[in-house]
Amino acid sequence: MTESSATVARATCPAAPTAPSVHRRAALTWIAVYGAITTAQLLLGDLIGALPMPLRTLVLTGLVVPLVVYVLVPRLLRLDAAVTRRGARR
Repeated sequence: MTESSATVARATCPAAPTAPSVHRRAALTWIAVYGAITTAQLLLGDLIGALPMPLRTLVLTGLVVPLVVYVLVPRLLRLDAAVTRRGARR
């Protein structure tokens, strides 16, 4: 590819979105974790309430961590990117 065609290619391709700052990612992760733990406690509290604390923690983290990592945080990051793009267009 010649330099002029590379310049045209860069000019026609939209800029790749930049990753949010580590502080913003931490805030989004905290929102996801807080919401997931609160919901899990509300839904499962009566079912696992009689278990010893370490076992309750094992059950909750076994459910919450995959949910947060694979579902909630990616969705929050996409939402954040969409909101950021929308704000940049205005």
